[in-house]
Amino acid sequence: MKRFSLRAFAYVLVVLLGLLSAAPNILPANLASKLPNWYTHNVLALGLDLQGGSHLLLQADTDELYQRHFDDAYKNWLSALRKAHIRYSTDTRYHGAANTARISIVQADQTDKARFLASQISQNSQGTAALDISASDNHLTASLSATYQQALLKDAIDRSLEVVRKRLNETGLTEPSITRQGDDAVLVQMPGVSDPSHIKNLLGTTAKMSFHWQAKADQLSHTFMLKDNHGNAMRLEQQIALEGEHIVDAQASYSQQTGQPIVTFRLDNSGAAQFADMTRDNIGRALAVVLDGKIVTAPVIQSVIPGGRGEITGQFTPTETRDTALMLRTGALPMPLSVIEERTVGPDQGSDAIKMGITTGIAGALLVLGFMATLYGRWGLIACVGLSINIGLVFGLLSLFGATLTLPGIAGIILTIGMAVDANILINERIREESLKGRPAGGALKAGFDKAYATILDSNLTTLIAVSLLFMFGSGPIKGFAVTIAIGLLTSMFTAVAVTRMMMQWAIAGKERQALTFGAQKFATWWQNRQFNFMGARLRALVISVVLTLSSIGLFWYPGLHYGVDFTGGTMIEVNSPGVDASAMRTALGNTGHSDVNIQQYGDGNHFLLRAAEGQQGANAMQNLESLKQALRTANPDVEFLKVDAVGPKVSGDFADLSTLALLIAGAGMLVYLWFRFERHFALAAILTIILDLTKTIGFFALTGIEFNLTAVAALLALIGYSVNDKVVVFDRIRELFRLTPGADVTLTINQAINATLTRTLFTSLTTLLALLPMGIAGGDAVASFALPMIFAVIAGTSSTLFIAANILGYLADRRERQGIAQLRPTSQEIKASLADIP
Repeated sequence: MKRFSLRAFAYVLVVLLGLLSAAPNILPANLASKLPNWYTHNVLALGLDLQGGSHLLLQADTDELYQRHFDDAYKNWLSALRKAHIRYSTDTRYHGAANTARISIVQADQTDKARFLASQISQNSQGTAALDISASDNHLTASLSATYQQALLKDAIDRSLEVVRKRLNETGLTEPSITRQGDDAVLVQMPGVSDPSHIKNLLGTTAKMSFHWQAKADQLSHTFMLKDNHGNAMRLEQQIALEGEHIVDAQASYSQQTGQPIVTFRLDNSGAAQFADMTRDNIGRALAVVLDGKIVTAPVIQSVIPGGRGEITGQFTPTETRDTALMLRTGALPMPLSVIEERTVGPDQGSDAIKMGITTGIAGALLVLGFMATLYGRWGLIACVGLSINIGLVFGLLSLFGATLTLPGIAGIILTIGMAVDANILINERIREESLKGRPAGGALKAGFDKAYATILDSNLTTLIAVSLLFMFGSGPIKGFAVTIAIGLLTSMFTAVAVTRMMMQWAIAGKERQALTFGAQKFATWWQNRQFNFMGARLRALVISVVLTLSSIGLFWYPGLHYGVDFTGGTMIEVNSPGVDASAMRTALGNTGHSDVNIQQYGDGNHFLLRAAEGQQGANAMQNLESLKQALRTANPDVEFLKVDAVGPKVSGDFADLSTLALLIAGAGMLVYLWFRFERHFALAAILTIILDLTKTIGFFALTGIEFNLTAVAALLALIGYSVNDKVVVFDRIRELFRLTPGADVTLTINQAINATLTRTLFTSLTTLLALLPMGIAGGDAVASFALPMIFAVIAGTSSTLFIAANILGYLADRRERQGIAQLRPTSQEIKASLADIP
């Protein structure tokens, strides 16, 4: 009793801490103001799809970075060769890969020394040389070391993150999020920003500034031509007179002489001294200020400029001077960043999504709780309490980890409710079975939990395999969906196996020897005595399934899937355009070169969905986006952009590759797990059935025309988890019966197992459908790619559990029996017993 009390105390403590972690999300403002900030700030952040805002993915252009460092290292190497008196000749006809060059050493015995000198050039802090040298006779080919490139990229991305953060902070944005994405990209999320055009200009400008003297009339070598903003060319010295990195402050101002907008700057101490010296020695020469490859201004130096202060003049607008000053203050980006993905959600769309999520979530939860209470009476009410605690723990852990709640995350919570019921139904059905065998309350409770534990563990772990891949290969909201499902599965295991068991034990305290009663007891007794011959329809079921699968494959080819911009690339804009009908909008877009844009009207007469494929009019998605926006504003100045998705070809290609990889690895991971936990033919039957379920669901996408996007991939991976969860429960019972009656007929044993778990299979599917149904009916387009396919998948998965998986297993089990192979590997106890029988 003491041990139980300590365990109960630990369980209660964990639950209280979890619920306290979730509480700040629902505390009223007047109460929250009286509590410590560290506690009240422990709340879920809302994703951009719920609060509105913009999401930009910027990719680094590394070509210039690598070329610059290679050129420096290569020149230093050649200089070292000359100092060491090693004669060489450059091979100007060599055209190798980027950042490579080849030379020939005149004296072959000096080749090794030349390679050694290269290894000493431009080493970074880790001692990695910049150049890799490959030799062929006396020919040496230099290339930029892959390890050095990785170090360069990491350092450049780190510095880019800092520059981007400074620029966004200077604009006054509220809590922008700047994070690294992969190896060469920066993800920027800006709550409340409905039009990120200005921000894109700021972040897409490198702001690399340098000062160059105008070349003298007789100076031709080591010079280059550059144009100013008016298109006038000017010959400049190639050598940089002063680097822009010496600028420590820059401000937008107005010229006292002309009243025009200018940028004033201040140099650091070394830059100020250098600037004073160079102006003193070059009075009468023009000094060009070069910003991102363009001459901004080129004043003639009239006198020495001490103090390190100066002005940049030009035909600036006030906005341009502010932006230029901001970029100079925050420093130059080490390499260009280009936007390859943009997503924007208007604030009204976000608030609507929150209302939808809360409404459908509460409706789904109430339907599930009501069903459980009706089905199991007071034990169902205990399960409802456990489910409510489970939801609280999910919110508590999400808040503790600083997670961001997105619309797919809400969908994940709703699905978690449905799947969490599975463990409770499994336990209650096991307890009911033991009660019908005549066991008293205490014995039935213990046996029910003990027998359900392994099944709950197997089914949840197989689902976690699929969900973990969502997190590994997903991005943005999909990661939020994966985290929510994973946390929900873990908390549901804890509440079902620990908390619910503890509450049930409290409920029967002092009545352990009495019989248990359940809701719908008469129905359960009647159902227990009925046996359906599922294996009798073996051939017909498999034929129907194969025909549906082949039909789905045909639908995949024609008419095919309706891919979203996540996979095709391109631009999708949802707009509200009062007073402009589809015909007028089509005419306006056609007049501006956007005749290929697809326009779809939905909702009231003012709502339109515009789609432009990647590469139309020879432009990429980002160019199309800005051009489309401008055309729409021209057609109607009052146009409102409700939602924007623009995805470049690299991003869409990566999404497609990662999605395919995630599906393949999910199948392989579960195959290995089931093979380890069960046997080969169990794993093979489950995987084959899941493939059939997946193809039918893809056929459902093709038949209904529901958009296939990243949310749809989440639905497919959730389907894999749900489907294998369903089948593991039946397989676990088959394994149990195989051990109890090893010599029994395989077909009869499998049929008995299906009937024994039939109530659990049907009730779990029904509760999952009840949880998903409100979201499928009222969720709208935002979750249509998830909710509707999941409803179909639950129905298809349940059917395949009853008629397909077991039948495939039956064929494989019959084959093993004919080959004289045991259906299960022996347990450790069986091995010990057989060894003990050896004389």
